[in-house]
Amino acid sequence: MDELIAEGIDMAVCAVPTGLHEEVGIALAEAGIHTMVEKPIASTIQGGQRLAQAFEDAGLVGAVGHIERFNPALQSLRSRIESDDLGDVYQISTRRQGPFPSRIADVGVVKDLGTHDIDLTAWLAQSPYASVSARTSIRSGRPHEDMVSASCQLSNGLITSHLVNWLSPIKERLTVVTGEKGAFVADTLTADLTFYENGTINTEWEAISNFRGVTEGDVTRLALTKREPLKVEHEAFRDAVLGKRSTVVTMREGLNTLRVAEAMLESAQSGAAVDVRA
Repeated sequence: MDELIAEGIDMAVCAVPTGLHEEVGIALAEAGIHTMVEKPIASTIQGGQRLAQAFEDAGLVGAVGHIERFNPALQSLRSRIESDDLGDVYQISTRRQGPFPSRIADVGVVKDLGTHDIDLTAWLAQSPYASVSARTSIRSGRPHEDMVSASCQLSNGLITSHLVNWLSPIKERLTVVTGEKGAFVADTLTADLTFYENGTINTEWEAISNFRGVTEGDVTRLALTKREPLKVEHEAFRDAVLGKRSTVVTMREGLNTLRVAEAMLESAQSGAAVDVRA
């Protein structure tokens, strides 16, 4: 951030408990300080709305720390989707599970971990969520949910699934995008991206030759330049503050992610799908 300091620009990277995001963030906006808060943007939709509005009214950069967008595997995956490497995209599914982090106490797994998958899915597909159906459970005795399974649909018609929990001894951070030409698997723990190509070999077996499915083809682990996601995220924030370019997650985008997270909790409580279209 030396370039920011040299130009005398006030900025802050602010990480406080979720319940304090609104209070601290608005104070920074009133002080004229560009700010990035950790995800989720706030503990409530109303708080997130007030926070986003405060930075917009002040003409300041307000960003949310959804770091997965800056993971090299996902950045490469989005670029390849845009280049039509996958053809039509059919589905995005994510698995994000592992042991409970003792530092998290004020929100459940949906707002803490699930917001990663909500944001990266909408960003990869370049489409907002349309509807959400979810189920949660509380198995650890804590006041908030520690497991969620969600099935959703985006505005562009893509279907998505998300399995997120704090109850597994297996740590996973996987995103699978399935499409016309095969499937990409991104492992954001290792920043690896693998392409599983649909096979193109014709079969002479008459019983299955008319089945319109796919077969296994080549599997390619792609070579990527792997930069530290946190550093790339902070560089993006710096560039936005300097007016060079803006690839940060805006507070409005962070607010949309929070709306979907709240819809997951509402769906789990009511047992019905929730429409999240604006």
